[in-house]
Amino acid sequence: PDAVRTGMRVRVRWAAERVGAITDIACFEAYDGEAAEPGSAPHTGVFDDPVTGIVAAARLDYTYSPGRAQSAYINALSERRTVGERCPSCRKVYVPPRGACPTCGVATAERVEVGPRGTVTTYCIVNIKAKNLDIEVPYVYAHIALDGADLALHARIAGIPYDEVRMGLRVEPVWTEGGRYPDHYRPTGEPDADYDTYKELV
Repeated sequence: PDAVRTGMRVRVRWAAERVGAITDIACFEAYDGEAAEPGSAPHTGVFDDPVTGIVAAARLDYTYSPGRAQSAYINALSERRTVGERCPSCRKVYVPPRGACPTCGVATAERVEVGPRGTVTTYCIVNIKAKNLDIEVPYVYAHIALDGADLALHARIAGIPYDEVRMGLRVEPVWTEGGRYPDHYRPTGEPDADYDTYKELV
């Protein structure tokens, strides 16, 4: 370990058996060979051996521990309410709450109920069907600033033709039986919000 230093040259020592994964690299070892000269000729793109690829199934499993702030948020959703927390310094209300203000870095504890209605601040039209998602394309996914919140959530917009969704559209949540969060948001029929009321959240 005493011989290891910043800037030392190393090379890969490959594992005795390789399977095409990161574990094929057993370690890195010191190497006294010459470094490639700066400005050496770029690769021609022609390889001696055929280039091959692999297709491998991947799966990621997560265990999520929500903590104090997120637990309050999740519990409120079970009652079809949305709560955030207000920063004691800048006074912004963050939804979902993280337990601290991302701007000021101070702890947050004052719980604030927001919404349920909100304003579309920006959106995109989805034209590619996602695997295992039973939603017909095209559909709209939007950032929605709930009334009283200083951060926009993202959610699907329905109940309106996709090409009529617009910035400033006023929307409300639609819950399904047993749903843990709103299934989508739909227009309220209110006049569109003025741009100045949500421009900081675009």
